[in-house]
Amino acid sequence: MLLLAVAFIVAFVLLLYMVSPLISPKPLKLPGAHVVVTGGSSGIGKCIAIECYKQGAFITLIARDENKLLQTKKEIEKFSVNDKQVVLCISVDVSKDYEQVENVLKQAQEKLGPVDMLVNCAGTSVTGKFEDIEVNSFERLMAVNYLGSVYPSRAVIATMKERRMGRIVFVSSQAGQLGLFGYTAYSPTKFALRGLAEALQMEVKPYNIYITVAYPPDTDTPGFAEESKTKPLETKLISETSSVCQAEQVARVIVKDAIQGNFNSSVGSDGYMLSILTSGMSPVTSITEGLQQVVCMGIFRIVGLFYLGSFDSIVRRCMMQREKSESADKNE
Repeated sequence: MLLLAVAFIVAFVLLLYMVSPLISPKPLKLPGAHVVVTGGSSGIGKCIAIECYKQGAFITLIARDENKLLQTKKEIEKFSVNDKQVVLCISVDVSKDYEQVENVLKQAQEKLGPVDMLVNCAGTSVTGKFEDIEVNSFERLMAVNYLGSVYPSRAVIATMKERRMGRIVFVSSQAGQLGLFGYTAYSPTKFALRGLAEALQMEVKPYNIYITVAYPPDTDTPGFAEESKTKPLETKLISETSSVCQAEQVARVIVKDAIQGNFNSSVGSDGYMLSILTSGMSPVTSITEGLQQVVCMGIFRIVGLFYLGSFDSIVRRCMMQREKSESADKNE
């Protein structure tokens, strides 16, 4: 009886693997495609642009700093695979004025054709204790990290619906899956992207448009280096429990998942575990993905509780050390 049950489960899993490709999205072909990358002048955004360019795409880079854009353009052009490829640079703040964002994207589409894939990578970070962060920082981060993704997406979605094809990528963060000490201003803006992505995916799936939410871990970028300068001790110690990834590695994973139409994009074993744990009611791209979530959820929850316990322990130790230090200073 036991052998029969095992055989049935094996047969069922094999059937799922066979059927899964039939219901998965048709991969997007990058050669000749028009890919727009916001925040594309550095970090993950730049690496995503390079990865897409290597595969034959036409690139529109959007960022605020015109000088950095032009420098990045020269770097990207070194990876051309044919003479027809173009890298277009547009200097604009995607979080300020929707009409301006809409106009520059219209110009980009007039030059390079309709947008096939939009990668929302513009973002910034502020770390610190909740009461130490300036109130205007909460507003600024929500504008850049959330509205800075809403505006470009809103500007291209109508054309994608008309063509009944497209990809939109929201670059969130593992801090958009798990709230951590020091990220009270940053995490909510990244959590918001998932809510937007889930609702938008339900709207646009009938039009053959697929949304990807990327959750990169700590990544070796100029932004991460700047953020590290102001991290509280607790945040630094928690961050040390995982390794820092290279931007090129993260970019390759994001581009691959976006091409395939995967809703979730994660890097490494920690990223995979977090994606399973936080899957909730998020869309799945294949039956096998849903099956993995069902099977792994319980054991990953146990591992996750261990992590949470260790993080709480770090915070308590830092608090006790700080109180001892303050008490010693008072006694002197």
